[in-house]
Amino acid sequence: MFPWNLFPFNKDMKESLQKLKPEEIDKYVQDIISKVMPGNMQGMMNPQELFNGFSSRSTPQTSPSPDTLGASAYETHDYVFVRIPIKSEEWIKKLRLFHTSNQLIIEHVPQYEDKHTITLPAIVKKKGASANYKDGVLEVKIPKNVDMQFSQIDVMEIL
Repeated sequence: MFPWNLFPFNKDMKESLQKLKPEEIDKYVQDIISKVMPGNMQGMMNPQELFNGFSSRSTPQTSPSPDTLGASAYETHDYVFVRIPIKSEEWIKKLRLFHTSNQLIIEHVPQYEDKHTITLPAIVKKKGASANYKDGVLEVKIPKNVDMQFSQIDVMEIL
């Protein structure tokens, strides 16, 4: 429970806040936002649309693939992992994997002319990548490149 007694609210304010329903709070917030937004912006965005992107469910921190492969990429302290579900074991025999410093390229899956590009969540090294296939999932493991080169930026004061 929130320690309401630490704030300069009177007893009536405390009781009224505890009796509020979620719908009333939502209506109040929307009303405040509509009052705060400038008049020329109200036609562009409805305050209700502001909350449409938020959901009560939390999503995993993986980068979804824009294509139909269903691959997911994530990073640890030392490596970047990409997991690709393989629907047919024939894919393993014909696929080709390449990577740049920030992308993984998969060719010839599911059709020979197909090419999929997955953006990696961190910069990776040129050497040391490995791929393992197990239980219908191809896992690509690439070591991260730790770039400790800093460049100082001078700030100039304009008078």
